[in-house]
Amino acid sequence: MPNRSSKPKRPRDTNQLAKRIVDLATGEAQEEQPEHGKDPAAVALGRKGGLKGGKARAAKMTPEERREAARKAAKARWGKA
Repeated sequence: MPNRSSKPKRPRDTNQLAKRIVDLATGEAQEEQPEHGKDPAAVALGRKGGLKGGKARAAKMTPEERREAARKAAKARWGKA
């Protein structure tokens, strides 16, 4: 399974970690840079759905359902006392 961390893993063993740090400090090894960037098509698709999601949901709800959803949201936000 691929590593999902944004930073490369460093060795857990103390001696291996010390050697890695020395290699980086002396220039014998280079720090691996994670790949940056996302697929522009996926970003656009996700944003497109996110922009219309709330409005489309509200348009389908009855006034009573909207009122209940608002009451539930207010309770979740303010009713934590």
